[in-house]
Amino acid sequence: MKVVFIVGPTCTGKSSFALEAAAKLGGVILNADSIQVYKYFD
Repeated sequence: MKVVFIVGPTCTGKSSFALEAAAKLGGVILNADSIQVYKYFD
């Protein structure tokens, strides 16, 4: 099993790319947005 990480700044098309890549390669997507920690975001 190959694991691919798609990382980058906010609003750069990571999710769109991941959806297209997963569809073409028969993969799955694990989204970790909900567990990110933003330092000094308050």
